[in-house]
Amino acid sequence: MKSSLLAYLCVVLPVSVIAQSADTPAPPALPKAPEPVESILRLQLFLDSKLFGPGKVDGRPGEFTTKALKRYQKANGMPETEIDAHSLDLSSIAELYTTYAIRPEDLKFIGEVPGKPSLQSKKKYLPYDSLLEFLTERFHTSPELIEYLNRPTKMSALKPGDSLKVPNVVEPFQIELLEPVPSIPEAPEFANRVLKIDTKEKLLGLHEGEKLLASLPITPGSGHLATPPGTWKIVGIAQMPTFRWDAGVLNYGVRTSNFYELPIGPNNPVGVMWIGLSKPGIGIHGTNQPQTIGRSASHGCMRTANWDVIRLSKMITKGLPVIIEGPKPTPRPVVVAKKEAAKPATPTANPPPPPAKKWFQFWKK
Repeated sequence: MKSSLLAYLCVVLPVSVIAQSADTPAPPALPKAPEPVESILRLQLFLDSKLFGPGKVDGRPGEFTTKALKRYQKANGMPETEIDAHSLDLSSIAELYTTYAIRPEDLKFIGEVPGKPSLQSKKKYLPYDSLLEFLTERFHTSPELIEYLNRPTKMSALKPGDSLKVPNVVEPFQIELLEPVPSIPEAPEFANRVLKIDTKEKLLGLHEGEKLLASLPITPGSGHLATPPGTWKIVGIAQMPTFRWDAGVLNYGVRTSNFYELPIGPNNPVGVMWIGLSKPGIGIHGTNQPQTIGRSASHGCMRTANWDVIRLSKMITKGLPVIIEGPKPTPRPVVVAKKEAAKPATPTANPPPPPAKKWFQFWKK
């Protein structure tokens, strides 16, 4: 492979360039995951504090850290660069890490989370399934980083009084401050703002005139369930919503009588916030799987991390235009049953019995 590459370079590039390239030291390799790169972690903490979301704050380079950096640079009149070439003043991030002591009251938000909607619907609250998940969301990070920073502590054995090293995010996510609010009051001071969503880039931007105020990574729908492009409006914002789990809506966009009402909580499928649009059934919402943002498809809505959507909700209002750009949903293939060729009748002494009735059930997760 190396000899083939060298032959290609010899054909395309001058010898002087090849010699110069050979003398240039290779960039240092990244430490083995999940060990953080502190320069990247500092940049992520800065961008996260400005609501130019890099995704999870874990000290590792990635698609959304790069996109957040370039969007922040452009919004502030700076030339766009790669991560290793930026000139941002990050002095506001004095410390990369802080400590968090687990409190007895934190245990109120920890509990069992059944896997099936039919069982989830019987609970009054869908909590975090562990203290590790609680800490991961609170500090906008990954479970792997918390485990790395606190090795050899066993995350499964955490208890009140334990202190852990965590990323020093400027605004930790505080689930204990969130109460159910079916309809957040309108904020007239935000009426001139616009949400613009690029489902191909998997980014949401909040604009006021020509100014980009915030940028967040999202997971949109795709394929048959692609997020519908168009210009819509926010028709309502609910904090700590319940969720109507309907297989027909999720898979085909058709409301059925076969559904389960799932209770509030951080592990609700739409997380802690629902921003409904004028397109029925479509909204911007939180998630119970922040580690998958931008990396897996939704059922047509746009989901983002709970720590991002709760901050976004304080910057928008009902009636705000939402402009969605991206591919349209692909049509579902039409299945046409083939007719069998008619067979000649065969005389028989007794007529055949009538066919047995078939009964079908909806498939449930």
